[in-house]
Amino acid sequence: MSANTPYVLVTGGAGFIGSHTVLELLTQGYNVVVADNLQNSCAELLQRIKKLAKIDSLPFHKVDLTSIDEIRSIFSQYKIVSVVHCAALKAVGESVRRPLAYYRNNVTGTLNLLEVMIENNVSDLVFSSSATVYKSDPSGRPFKENASDLGSNSPYGRTKLYTEQIIHDVVSAESGWNAIMLRYFNPTGAHESGLLGEDPSKVPNNLMPYVAKVAVGKLDKVHVFGDDYDTRDGTGVRDYIHVMDLAEAHVAALKRLDEKRGYEVFNLGSGAGQSVLEMIKAMEAACGHPIPYVVEPRRSGDIDTIVCDPTSAEKELGFRVTRGLDKMCEDLWRWQKNNPDGYNTESS
Repeated sequence: MSANTPYVLVTGGAGFIGSHTVLELLTQGYNVVVADNLQNSCAELLQRIKKLAKIDSLPFHKVDLTSIDEIRSIFSQYKIVSVVHCAALKAVGESVRRPLAYYRNNVTGTLNLLEVMIENNVSDLVFSSSATVYKSDPSGRPFKENASDLGSNSPYGRTKLYTEQIIHDVVSAESGWNAIMLRYFNPTGAHESGLLGEDPSKVPNNLMPYVAKVAVGKLDKVHVFGDDYDTRDGTGVRDYIHVMDLAEAHVAALKRLDEKRGYEVFNLGSGAGQSVLEMIKAMEAACGHPIPYVVEPRRSGDIDTIVCDPTSAEKELGFRVTRGLDKMCEDLWRWQKNNPDGYNTESS
């Protein structure tokens, strides 16, 4: 391609959400540059993306966003016109144990990225934020994109919240800047081909990858933390979204940047929720056998219900989820069955 070919830079493009977003961008005709430090991912999936997208090459750079010179190197080689920023450490529990690592990686890395964007007159940004920016609300009401709802309970969530505020300040200060914050709730599922999915480098922190590992025999049983919540079956209710719906939302946000609307924030979720036991039962239906679980005491800080109000994304982005619970579990099981050891599976 020529030096004038426009590219979208996807940071964290080898991660779970980033990789599916890269594939969707390629499918819709965008040229993509992938940047990732491969701390929680691997280069193998890039070959799978090329296969699925039916392309011969996919520019990839192993970079650490805390090194501003490494970011500058990418911008010096390509005509970057917009950025989808997915790169982040993302485990809530780990962030409590290692807060400085999370602030250094997630906040400092973003500061460096923003500085290089300004240096190169790149002013369009989609930021992968998170529902963890919201403070706990025992009422279980759907979260809106209101400032009054903000106030995270974890260092990870605060890195997302602080980053949103930093980006807002940049948009306010820099002429012509446009940025969209996507606060997604609980991503799960996998690409329907079974070639792309979530591959945690350690024991999964989130429910569905853990359930999938139990279903395929890599872990013994699911730990259900509490069955006395004020919900329909006593277990916690969360708002899940298929990762391919999420990928499509990132592309919709990128297209909206052409409308030059400054700074915007959107929740991404279904607006409904499923309980822990409902998720386990749905996965049992997908894999065709029982999934053992054990009920244990509640964890400190967990609340009954967390769901989003998706109205704004539906109205402004024209986005709504199209893949339901059965589809999430079917695709997740296909990925896990075909890749019991993730991207290290021998047959891959």
